[in-house]
Amino acid sequence: MDQTMSREKLLVVDDEPDLLAELVPLLKRAGYEVQTAADGQQALQRVQRQQPDLVVLDVLMPHMDGREVLRSLRQAGNWTPVILLTRVGTPAERAFSLQEGADDYINKPFEPMELIARIQAVLRRTRQGKLSLSSYQKLAAGELVIDRHKRQAWHREKSILLTARAFGVLEYLMLHPQEVLTREHLLDQVWGWSYPVGTRAVDMRITEIRKALGDDADRPAFIETVTGQGYCFLPETRGVEL
Repeated sequence: MDQTMSREKLLVVDDEPDLLAELVPLLKRAGYEVQTAADGQQALQRVQRQQPDLVVLDVLMPHMDGREVLRSLRQAGNWTPVILLTRVGTPAERAFSLQEGADDYINKPFEPMELIARIQAVLRRTRQGKLSLSSYQKLAAGELVIDRHKRQAWHREKSILLTARAFGVLEYLMLHPQEVLTREHLLDQVWGWSYPVGTRAVDMRITEIRKALGDDADRPAFIETVTGQGYCFLPETRGVEL
């Protein structure tokens, strides 16, 4: 098979030329075909014309910011996977972006290899032609169901109560099933860089989720502790049509 023809296509959208100059060669060496855009309007045009397999999209840009681009794509029924990049790391913004259909979220500055790992993970989930999990309001794994917009969860058809942070951790785990996620990554994604808390906060919320689900840490059905690495959501997650 011609490897060039089989390369997955990325569109990297950012108004920082230095960042593009650093990322594009790395992504090409990682095996991707890479195109770029410098603002949101250009990004929408290139998504339509080039039909990339994934978009890496900066949030803070002139003319049309990344979240506007994301909303425009999703409202048009385009569910091309999107990873957002931003310097604004508040939990509220992250939650809104995930609800609006972002597949993942990375805070600047970041390690390029972290971005490559996130790209690989998102593409792995969407490679089989299924809609991205982020496109669904409701997610299910076995007898566990969550409503991402209403911030509600049910297990075995019974409502379960979770704090806002615990729900955020559970939502992120379900959006990234069968991936090992470090405590630091969960802390960054759910709490944001502006919250001066340690990784122990993640462990506490995992304990809260396990208690609500009756999940045994030694024989988990939902969340496995991967020693020295982090946590993994074990069952396959599926989107639930409303």
